Amino acid sequence: QVYLVESGGGLVQAGGSLRLSCAASGRTVSDYAMGWFRQAPGKEREFVAAIKRWGGGSTYYADSVKGRFTISRDNAKNIVYLEMNNLESDDTAVYYCAASLTFHHIVALELSSNDYWGQGTQVTVSS
Repeated sequence: QVYLVESGGGLVQAGGSLRLSCAASGRTVSDYAMGWFRQAPGKEREFVAAIKRWGGGSTYYADSVKGRFTISRDNAKNIVYLEMNNLESDDTAVYYCAASLTFHHIVALELSSNDYWGQGTQVTVSS
């Protein structure tokens, strides 16, 4: 069982930055592919970023955030981060952290009962 708790959300002006944190307990983040997805009011869930558990921690991003967001993992602290820069109003959403043994599950948002995600943290970008 993996327990994930997101933090770091808040209200920021367009062009600003935030760093989200995902603290894991129960298992170490290095044992899982980790990622972030988001959901805005009235919209479908959207994949944001993911990092593999193997392959040196290769990363993958949605086109909408590529070049602005960076996912990273601190195995010693058991935390996954999402550094968000140059934020836009379209980035407003609840951001969720996810863990899976299958990288594809996160990228494709095909999360199952064998995967884990947290309660989310709200990010609001004002224009």
